[in-house]
Amino acid sequence: MTTDVFPELSLTEAEREIDAHIFARIPEADHEAKLLRVTQALSLLGDPHRGLDIIHVTGTNGKTSTSRMIESVLRAHGLSTGLFTSPHLTTLRERIMIDGAPLAQDALVRLWQQVSPAIHAVDQASLQRGGPRMSFFEVLTVLGFVAYADAGVDALVLEVGIGGLRDATNVADGRVAVLTPMARDHDKYFVGGLPGVAHEKSGIIKPGATVVSALQKDEAAQIIVAAAAQRQASVFWEGAHMSVASRRVVPGGQVVTMRTASRNYVDVFVPLHGEFQAQNALIALAACEAFMGAGVPRALSLPAVARGFAGATSPGRMEVVSAEPTVVVDAAHNPHGIAALADTLRETFTFDRLYGVVAVLADKDADGILAGLAGLMDEVIITQTRSRRASEAEELAERARAIFGAHRVRVAPSVPDAVQMATTLAGEAEGEAGVLIAGSITLVAEARQHLQATHMPVTVDAETVVAAADAADAPVEAADDRRRVDDAGGAGAVPA
Repeated sequence: MTTDVFPELSLTEAEREIDAHIFARIPEADHEAKLLRVTQALSLLGDPHRGLDIIHVTGTNGKTSTSRMIESVLRAHGLSTGLFTSPHLTTLRERIMIDGAPLAQDALVRLWQQVSPAIHAVDQASLQRGGPRMSFFEVLTVLGFVAYADAGVDALVLEVGIGGLRDATNVADGRVAVLTPMARDHDKYFVGGLPGVAHEKSGIIKPGATVVSALQKDEAAQIIVAAAAQRQASVFWEGAHMSVASRRVVPGGQVVTMRTASRNYVDVFVPLHGEFQAQNALIALAACEAFMGAGVPRALSLPAVARGFAGATSPGRMEVVSAEPTVVVDAAHNPHGIAALADTLRETFTFDRLYGVVAVLADKDADGILAGLAGLMDEVIITQTRSRRASEAEELAERARAIFGAHRVRVAPSVPDAVQMATTLAGEAEGEAGVLIAGSITLVAEARQHLQATHMPVTVDAETVVAAADAADAPVEAADDRRRVDDAGGAGAVPA
């Protein structure tokens, strides 16, 4: 099948051309001007973002998983949804999801035909002022807003690219602002340590919005409180207004009971691993309550919540992608994320021996990442991805030898070579051996593609797990639901 835009090309070839054009654009350098360029492009296209109902999500770790869970729960309640996340693992169309599916190839081609004249007009105006062309993320943001407006989605879950205040997505006004845990990261972008991070990320809070925040360190919480007060936004905090009451590990994930300002949600199956994913689920649930309640948390349907979480996925986040041997991939790429990964791995798996595959991007804290992984891995294979930002394997290996010890470090020239080396070692080891692939999102993307083509996949039947959990516990009756809301002090009240 060929296209009107690229008449000589198939849809796949046309997508490849669009992808190449977008990602040939350099990342943002002048962070102040990018909002102007995005605003100008959207203005030429009729300001499609102005008609969208938005949940805006930022944070240092967990924002993609949280965004995906929010979208899934809203869709389970019958809303049509848009989901804008980054980065992608296989195709850029994963960044622009509509009703749970990536943007279709033919829709991408039509979208590019519609949007590209505005992109090129803004490029020319910027170049004439001595500035750069629009960056790849600016272009993707414009594409996303147009796609969601054209689809007429009821709700858009919008994940920032980096930060918040100066992020390209911040041209839009989110009715609900979601703040996942904050930590130091991207030190060249954020000035002033953790308070600087919090200042930048709290920039997504708009006048009159509702804020849902995970637990934060005091110095970040103070910045958030001040930003919300200045903009007359209400804040719902983990710990004060919502909490994870209990959780237990089950095959394929965990069963979580969550308490919010509106009700208790008992024994919800979350098909993701780790305490941090239970926290992400709680924040996602509270965000949905605030959105569905027009700013005042509203108790949601238990069956719909159960369906929404059971159907949630987070590719590349503590994901078991292969069996025989077990291979786990995780996109953790900073010390905070690695610490959460370590806790989750110890809780979920009982490996006698663990082999690691690690690659890191040059702008990341390589020593912090390696130090966090050294206590988990018996041996590590250091490699490098195809990214232009990748640290060279030999340079990273030198750092690894200083932390792991030279006898525990191997080097492979490419991701497929490293994965093959690790799976071979695990397959030959005595006892239960596994492979952990972590340190870079680009590493996870390349490893997943290789493993999907060469190894046995792993699937989890979520319905079976949910049914088993239901059978083990008495169902929640409507009378119980009303009692729990009353005990919590009514919708929107702060639990005692």
